[in-house]
Order: sequence, then structure tokens, then C-alpha cells
Amino acid sequence: MTDFLSELAWRELLYQQTEGAAAHFAAGPVTGYCGFDPTAASLHVGNLVPIMGLVHLQRAGHRPIALVGGGTGMIGDPSGKATERQLLGVEEIDRNVAGLREQLGRFLDFTGATGARLVDNAEWLRTLHAVEFMRDVGKHFTINLMMQKDSVKSRLEGGISYTEFSYMLLQAYDFVELHRRYGVTAQIGGSDQWGNITAGTELIRRMVQQEAHGVTLPLITTASGTKFGKTEAGSVWLDAARTSPYKFYQFWVNADDADTVRFLRMFTLLGREEIDSLAAALAAAPHERAAQRRLATAVTTLVHGRDAALLAERVSQVIFDRRVDARELHVDVFETLMAEIPCARFAGERPIPVLDALERAFGLSRTAARKLLHQGAVSVNGEKLPAAIVEIDPAGAAHNRWFLLRKGAREIAVLEMAP
Repeated sequence: MTDFLSELAWRELLYQQTEGAAAHFAAGPVTGYCGFDPTAASLHVGNLVPIMGLVHLQRAGHRPIALVGGGTGMIGDPSGKATERQLLGVEEIDRNVAGLREQLGRFLDFTGATGARLVDNAEWLRTLHAVEFMRDVGKHFTINLMMQKDSVKSRLEGGISYTEFSYMLLQAYDFVELHRRYGVTAQIGGSDQWGNITAGTELIRRMVQQEAHGVTLPLITTASGTKFGKTEAGSVWLDAARTSPYKFYQFWVNADDADTVRFLRMFTLLGREEIDSLAAALAAAPHERAAQRRLATAVTTLVHGRDAALLAERVSQVIFDRRVDARELHVDVFETLMAEIPCARFAGERPIPVLDALERAFGLSRTAARKLLHQGAVSVNGEKLPAAIVEIDPAGAAHNRWFLLRKGAREIAVLEMAP
């Protein structure tokens, strides 16, 4: 067990807290929640910040609740958005909620005294009556107060619909409903949620005369100032079908030196001593990227499991280490490689013509392929091909099926001999 807020602070995950929050968490086990917006059927790496908040809440001896917004998702949170969201249909929201439920279940322990809960606010929001809601909840909010909240204030010039303007009331009501049902007295969320969170603590005080608190986590940017979690290919998803475990691993292993130690604190459960040791190794030998590899393995394990992380690590080693002996690789490594790098299939062709292999795998002309061979820049299964070679002997295939073909230092392809 750890002190929740102190743990967040040293991991650079603490941004704001309501007055008295430290004493509230120190007084005994607290039930706290964090909400997740079902705008897609998968979470992305940016969602790992609040997820880690819930993980540390539970590790500190408190009970976490992950709330998926099957109700609020029908409205759309204006926080951090410059324009109105496109409203989603009920069926799409329900599909997205199902995807989020499955992913959130990987991170928390649902057993024991501090066992987590997964809750959908559609249970109470979709059955609300408008008149009763406006009378019982709306009366506690003044327009002046709502217009001072950042999520509303930032949209006044460009315009905000009444639908999104009312979102704050719904999220505040979530807090009240969770308090009534499960004894929730704390909410955590991104720093852009501060206005919504404090609206909820105030509503609990007014409607049920109880104390409640909020804690916010920072919105992450990289050292270069770019938005965290975005790549040239788009978002980095937690769904393996959208971002493969290998590509997920690569996202972390490619972290900038200036970000790596911070990411180790934020996105792993490694202790101070190990992180300090990795920081020292990074400073002494940044080219070895030991800290990035440890980061990538730890986060991939957390999201996709140990086996997927080890496979992604092994595939990465194969791609970037020219000394790897292809004949020692397991079948699942080749199957993963075929989905991630160029692959040329040879059905019934024995032996494989070298020029054909280079042409199909890399799109080279015959002239360019011959030139590479004469330069000694082509290797198969880790062995450089002589300039005069014409064919690849099938006897050297790994598992009687595959070869690793390399062009130069960085380009690699799989050759598959199909029946």
C-alpha cells in the first residue's frame, strides 16, 4: 500500500486536488471513480493516464470504479474540443461501451475488499425525465457559474449548443448517483475535467450534504511539444486489431530520450530504484536504449499481456539486429513478421531466384538488384550473399518455410516458400 497522492506526485501524475483531498484519502479507504468517453470502440494511449490513476488508487488501498459513458456519450463532452462533437447513435455507443469495458478490465483487480467495479452511466441517465432533472439538479447551477468553467468559456466565441452546455450537469449528476449507489467520494480525471469534477463535488454537497473530492492528472505532451499518443499513422490504440502489439511496442521503444524517464514513472509500475537505475543507464549510454526497451516491454505487458510483449520484443530484435539467426526463431515470430514487414510468397518455386526475391520483396529492378549483390549489401538468414549467387537454397529455410532477406542495414523482408 502507498499514499495515493504522494505516489501520483513522484510519478508526475498529480496536477490538481481539491482542498482537503489529502486528509480525505488518509482517513481510510475511499471509493473513487474515473469516467471514460465511448467515442470509439477502443481506448488509446492517452487514456493510460487516467487508467494509471485508477491503478494507483487501488494499489493505495482504495476501491476504484471505472465508469463508461453510455449515457453521457449521447451528449458529448465539450472539454478540450474547439467545435461541436458529432452525435453518435445508441447502437454505436453501446458497441463502443462494450469495447471499453473489455479493455478496462485488464488493468484492475476485481476481487477482494478493494475490488474494482465497471459501471455504465446509461443505467441512470437514459431513464432520466427532463423536467425532474432540471428541477432537482439544474436549480443548483447558475448560468454565471457554468460560463466560468473552462470547458464552456473556451467555446463561447465559436458557439456551443445547449446540448453540450448541459454536459456538466450530467457529469456532476454521475458523481451524485455513484455516491448514492456505491459510496463514491472522489473523482479523478484529466486536468481539462477540473470544472466538471468540482461541479460534481458541489452538487454532492448541495444534494446529499456530504463531502467529496477531486484529483486531476496532467494532459501529456512530448518534449518536442507534440500531442502525446499521435504518430504519422494516427492514434496509438489499446486494441490489438487497431494497433498491433508490435507497433504498440515500437511506439514506446522509439520514445525520445527526454521523455523516457518521465514515461517510465507515468506508465509503468516500476519502483523508484529501478527507474533511477534506468535513468542512469540512459544518461551514460543513450545509444543502447535500455530504458526505452524496458519502457516498451513494461507498458506492452500491462496492455497486451506478457506473451504479447515478449513476442513484440523478439520481433523487434529480429528486425533491427542483423546477427539474428533466422533458423532459431519460433513460428509465431515469422507469423508476426509477415504482418509487419514486406513479404514475398513463392508457391512451388524451388529454389528461389535471388533477383526475383529482391524484386518481389523490395520492388527493385533487376539492374538495382544486381548492383546490390555486387556491393555485398544483400543477406539471407544473416549470411551475406556472394555476388555470383543466382538462387537461394531451400534447404536453409527456417521451419522449411521462411527466409529473412535483408537489403542494406535497415530494410528487411520475409520470403515464404508455400506448398
